[in-house]
Amino acid sequence: MPTDVERRTGLSRKLYEEIRARIADGTYVAGERLPSTRALAAERGLSRATVSLVYEQLAADGFIESRAGAASRVAHGAAQASAVGRTKQARSTVPEPDHLAGPLSAIGQHIASLTLGDSSPTASGEIDFVYGPLSGNDFPTLAWTKALRAVERQRSHRLEYEDPRGNLELRRALQAHLSQTRGLACSVEQLLIVSGSQQALDLCARLLVQPGASVVVENPGYRMAHHAFEAYGAKLLNVDVDSQGLVTEQLAALGPTQMVYVTPTHQFPLGSFLPISRRRQLLDWAADRRAWIVEDDYDSEYRYTVRPEATLYSLDMHGRVIHVGTFSKTLSPQMRLGYMVLPTALIETFTNAKRVTDRHAATGVQRALAKLLEEGSYDRHVRRIRRLQQARQRALLQALDRHLGGEVEVQGTASGLHVVVWFRSLPATAERALVGSARQQGVRVYPISPLFNPSKTRPAEQRSAGLVMGYALQDLDAIEEGVRRLADALRDVRG
Repeated sequence: MPTDVERRTGLSRKLYEEIRARIADGTYVAGERLPSTRALAAERGLSRATVSLVYEQLAADGFIESRAGAASRVAHGAAQASAVGRTKQARSTVPEPDHLAGPLSAIGQHIASLTLGDSSPTASGEIDFVYGPLSGNDFPTLAWTKALRAVERQRSHRLEYEDPRGNLELRRALQAHLSQTRGLACSVEQLLIVSGSQQALDLCARLLVQPGASVVVENPGYRMAHHAFEAYGAKLLNVDVDSQGLVTEQLAALGPTQMVYVTPTHQFPLGSFLPISRRRQLLDWAADRRAWIVEDDYDSEYRYTVRPEATLYSLDMHGRVIHVGTFSKTLSPQMRLGYMVLPTALIETFTNAKRVTDRHAATGVQRALAKLLEEGSYDRHVRRIRRLQQARQRALLQALDRHLGGEVEVQGTASGLHVVVWFRSLPATAERALVGSARQQGVRVYPISPLFNPSKTRPAEQRSAGLVMGYALQDLDAIEEGVRRLADALRDVRG
């Protein structure tokens, strides 16, 4: 229980804050007379001494003016400051004129022009077929907690900044893991631990692309990667994607370029796989143009039919490929842990850039992940979660067949955590109506059109409506119910 002194202190602080708030919101205007200490004490059930102390503090802080034998009044300076604050608050939603706003750098102007559009939170009862998030129930909580406790018990007596390339234990464990699972041979020095694949893309754009230079991207493709290049003033050159990934035959007609960004193992979003012939064609083209290849090894852990093909990095004979991977799709996107395998010529530059950017990734999670890799817990987790995701995909495909049958065509089922569902009878222009109708039915789905850049070879008018449907977040019953609601939404759109 509070003592009498603590109670009086709390009451006086409450009264002080209340009067300040009334001055700030204009209830008490400049020059207005405040109640006497006697009247306010009687009104609030406080002692007059308590109110007097509050008035003295307000006067000392410049909010009121007090004189002996005269009533206390709101100070003119305080009212003016409050008026300015209210004016700024009222205008907070209105863009300020250019001459009032601070200048932005060229990069700042590019970033300000991007439309990123984060989605609103999922409402209660909604079934969300979002792609990207994972189910919290799938996280290996026990193994992760055990690893974290172990590394905390081994905390060094000297707390200092670590190697910008990342924790050495993790890089050694990752080197062995990539050799076993991806057939990728590299030295520990070539590995750079980053804050997710997005930081890897940002580093590539910042260090390797001149403003105004061209970057080749897949169309449709991963828009957050495209934005990373656009933020630094790059010009995007769109190359189509078909059932075998990037259409490499289109590369020869392109002008000078400094970089190409590809997702060869599981093309985002269509899910196609780049065959060996196109991989070699891409590598030869990049060598001739002296262009860098950023290989995003997206969803390589989730191939349900055959083992992934050799990486572009493993096939590269000219040191032009930068291999990028992440743990966001196997553990959690909230961990913000990814990695890069760099050509030898780029190690020092990227290491310095990482140091300047954020010194290094958080050490504790790096060491915990190293333990999971060393003990085999991570590999066991991946095998378990791969079975779970395959079961969810199977449930989604069966539900689509049951409720939509011949109405849809499904693409990208060989791997990954999402599929693309094409609606044969709906044009691409109907995607917005379908998404809106589904939302009314309590199910959230996501159109594929925003993942396309404008293209002369594949205009939107020639496409059917398509949805990118993720299944990693839902259980089997929710998947079934969500597709049933989607079928109702389709009927409403047709009606």
